[in-house]
Amino acid sequence: MALNTKAIKRRIKSITSTRKITKAMEMISAVKMRRAVLNALATRNYAVQAWEIINDIAKRTDIKLHPLLMHRPIKKIGLIFITSNRGLAGGFTSRLIAAAQEYVKSANLETNAEIDLILMGKQGKKAIYRLNKKVVAQFEKIDLTTKLEEVIPLSQLAIQDYINGTYDRVVVAYTHFSSALQQVPRLKQILPLEKGLNQVLDIIEESITETDLETSNVGESEKQFSEAWGDEEGLSTYRFEPKTSLVLNNLLPRLVEMQVYQAILESDASEHSARMLAMRNASDAAKDMIKELNYIFNKARQAAITQEISEIVGGAAALA
Repeated sequence: MALNTKAIKRRIKSITSTRKITKAMEMISAVKMRRAVLNALATRNYAVQAWEIINDIAKRTDIKLHPLLMHRPIKKIGLIFITSNRGLAGGFTSRLIAAAQEYVKSANLETNAEIDLILMGKQGKKAIYRLNKKVVAQFEKIDLTTKLEEVIPLSQLAIQDYINGTYDRVVVAYTHFSSALQQVPRLKQILPLEKGLNQVLDIIEESITETDLETSNVGESEKQFSEAWGDEEGLSTYRFEPKTSLVLNNLLPRLVEMQVYQAILESDASEHSARMLAMRNASDAAKDMIKELNYIFNKARQAAITQEISEIVGGAAALA
């Protein structure tokens, strides 16, 4: 019985040490989560409005005016896969991989196109084995992205590969931050720019957000604008100054870069929220285990004391 109590004490000590670690990681993740959420929310409205501008330009402008407006038969797809550098974040990476698998299946059924992976984050290596796709590039992911310049190499690679004809479609796979308790995997087509591009390829059903309610009024405002300024088909046209090609060459790539930047910010907020929640659950589970082991230890210790008393009383009775 003594050996049993010693083993229980060692296990209690081990779990207590583990709980200290998970508690510290929870606090660190909470601090990072607050910063990441502030970064994501600070630019979300701008990113949404920028995306609406892209949709409007693609809808009302001749597609021959810029290569990013051109759309070709889908033969090859570039999938930008944004994940984390570290684990211990619950199902953060596995849910995104599952969503990407669903997209790959649907893309194969729709176009039978070849799909290449562009990875950001070390955990994205898991996607290599589960998606069974070729990796053409891998970028280092910063723990907390704060500047647009930090993601320009990834954005430029996607834009240039599309302009050069390497890919006929570019899709970003990331995790959208809904709340500290809910993060939603998303796959969003960012190229080609075309009419109706504001659709998001959501694999998991999600509730209507304030952004959805805001964008639901866009159609009515466009209708009123078209009635006042539209052409014969009800579509207004843009007048570019000083030159159409100059404006589009500077505007469209910047707006596409903004979408990739926002996706990374959303992924940062989701990652740290998921890790904070996972570490909190681990700390709570460790606390419950320690409580249960203390009960078992006290029970075993009491049984050992009772047995020793019985042996002493029995020995005294035998000598009497």
